[in-house]
Amino acid sequence: MARNRPKGSPKGPDSPVETSPAERRAEATLATPVGPITVVCSPDAVIGVQWRSPSVEDILPLGPSGDDGLPTGLLTETIDQMRAYFAGRLREFDLPLSLDGVSAVGRSVLTTLRDTVGYGTVVTYGELAQSNGRGVPARAIGGIMGSNPLPLLIPCHRVVASTGLGGYSGGERGRGLETKRWLLEFEGSLQRGLF
Repeated sequence: MARNRPKGSPKGPDSPVETSPAERRAEATLATPVGPITVVCSPDAVIGVQWRSPSVEDILPLGPSGDDGLPTGLLTETIDQMRAYFAGRLREFDLPLSLDGVSAVGRSVLTTLRDTVGYGTVVTYGELAQSNGRGVPARAIGGIMGSNPLPLLIPCHRVVASTGLGGYSGGERGRGLETKRWLLEFEGSLQRGLF
């Protein structure tokens, strides 16, 4: 399904002064069952998803979107899709994503994960390494998952160890494995209380 995506400023003699990419970023923090999640967007792509603890008045409620002061465009669409995901109405995100700053190998592994491991399924570190086909050792997959700048949108929580959950760098401080467990149970790929 096509999405309306914001475009950069028009160029010409009457155009406003070009701003740096950092100045054109927009962010919003959404309250979720796994803690507050901040989404950062450029005009063209989602560039970051992270758990952090902003002041309470900066957190958007999880409820239906409306006139909540968000800028229109990609940031609003991202927040709407995250709300739908946590409400159980969305299983696959349809957003432009940026992996700028991630190594070529990391981009390849994260893209393989996004494209092959769907909602309600899991893959082991070794299986992901094998399906990527670039000779990345299984032990390196964990490091790549830990550096994923777009958790949830690129579902690194779906990558598990062959003997259990493995690690997770997402979630609020000190609650990574609890967050991973919640997400897998929510998606139906892990029985409650299994790990």
